[in-house]
Amino acid sequence: MKKLSPTVIFLGLASFFTDCSSEMIYPLLPVFLSSVLGAGALALGVIEGVAESTASLLKVASGVWTDRTRRRKPLMLAGYGLAGLARPLIGLAGAWPFVLAMRVLDRIGKGLRTSPRDALIADVTDPDMRGTAYGVHRAMDHAGAVVGPLLAAGLLALFAWLWPTAGADRHLRWVFLLAAVPAVAVMVILVFGVREPPAHADAESPRANFKALWSGTDRNFKTFLLAVLVFTLGNSTDAFLLLRLKSAGISAAGVAVLWALHHVVKMALTYVGGRLADRMGRRTMIVMGWAVYAAVYLAFALVSSKAGLIAIFLAYGIYFGLCEPAEKALVSDLAPKPLRGTAFGCYHGVIGLAALPASLLFGLLWQQFGMTTAFATGAGLAALGSVLLMATKSGRTVLISHEGPA
Repeated sequence: MKKLSPTVIFLGLASFFTDCSSEMIYPLLPVFLSSVLGAGALALGVIEGVAESTASLLKVASGVWTDRTRRRKPLMLAGYGLAGLARPLIGLAGAWPFVLAMRVLDRIGKGLRTSPRDALIADVTDPDMRGTAYGVHRAMDHAGAVVGPLLAAGLLALFAWLWPTAGADRHLRWVFLLAAVPAVAVMVILVFGVREPPAHADAESPRANFKALWSGTDRNFKTFLLAVLVFTLGNSTDAFLLLRLKSAGISAAGVAVLWALHHVVKMALTYVGGRLADRMGRRTMIVMGWAVYAAVYLAFALVSSKAGLIAIFLAYGIYFGLCEPAEKALVSDLAPKPLRGTAFGCYHGVIGLAALPASLLFGLLWQQFGMTTAFATGAGLAALGSVLLMATKSGRTVLISHEGPA
């Protein structure tokens, strides 16, 4: 029986501690912005839209760079290090533009590391196990996202007991600053645990750029990117879901706990979804996941009870479990090996192209017409993306052989 490379496991551990650090902050950020800094839904949309677009566009550059240099690890070290340094500084914010600046630096780090990391997983994994490899990696990533909010909730409770007169804003700031601790563990794992295969120069390999990628892939890859673009226009930041839970009367600590439970669902289903993507096909899993997303957003538009919203929010994790491993496995299937990093960069870049207008559109619709209109619009765009995805075939282009890991 084939086994996963130890590099996949160490990358999973790095993602575990990174998400542990990040998710100590993220579920509390809407509360911090609205209650402490006085920012509204539109400011939240600007912050998350600009931050995520910055990350995705840098994933394009890092994807091309990693293919040209045939090195993955240096960009990963730079990306994880920058994010780990900037993220906790949100605790020092006095106004929302400072939060925007730190979120952008955090996402710059994410942009530098993601495409090289995704390409490295494909490099060290047999083609028929890539769904499983991405599923294992994403499951470990989500495990960190389970631990992070629980740590945040525990710290908030501890601070409230130790320093009851300090105020909730001070407690939130200390939680953010302490997110630096797991970020240190990430760098240790990357330096001592992660190994990349030696770079192999190939005179016949195309020089990494978008023209080479466009001519080296067939219509399946291009149609897939178009479907991703349309879907992402309806896929606004999850911070709006957290804001919706808060508007239903759920406390900050309660939101953090729900965010952790949401990631429990994601953790379990990304592992299962990755294995199913190897058996049932990538496209089938993605279409199913996007359909779940559309149903969840439509339900958020129609349901008003607290219990109902909690149940729907937890069901939202099913979408990630079905889609995350399958989408990445499909990218690695459809791209030639020498352009794998560039392909991942292009995939993430398309998501980034739509991320800013998606969050801005959602924030504007919420502010001008109400949350029902905003969530219903997201559901409609997700359904349209699913229809476009049906036009692709789940398989490799003619340029790709069933190569083993590099």
